[in-house]
Amino acid sequence: MTRAEREVLERAKARLDALALYPTPVRLEGVRVLVVPRLFRLPGFRRFRGYATRHLILLKRPVLDEQLIVHELCHVWQLQHRPLRVWLSYLRPSTFARDRSAYRRNRYEAEARRAAGQAP
Repeated sequence: MTRAEREVLERAKARLDALALYPTPVRLEGVRVLVVPRLFRLPGFRRFRGYATRHLILLKRPVLDEQLIVHELCHVWQLQHRPLRVWLSYLRPSTFARDRSAYRRNRYEAEARRAAGQAP
């Protein structure tokens, strides 16, 4: 991980720590940021700029948009505390459905948008 990626992750962590959404702060151990533009060429992923798993933040472009990193790190935090609930919540509505309204109402997606200071 580059120094810039580490710094933006640490700033994002500080922003999330101030929110105290979960019993323990987000852990950065093992969390990596990877730029994988090919993933975002796949159908279903084209509409995303970032995607998170429990230990990875995958970005479409190498631009370290702090708001996007906060959003994706919030998903990492959610997965650290409620992995099964988070993954199940994205099955319905499907993450890849054409109708985005149900996806945007997903509790965990709305929480990540609020954490990043993004529009509801």
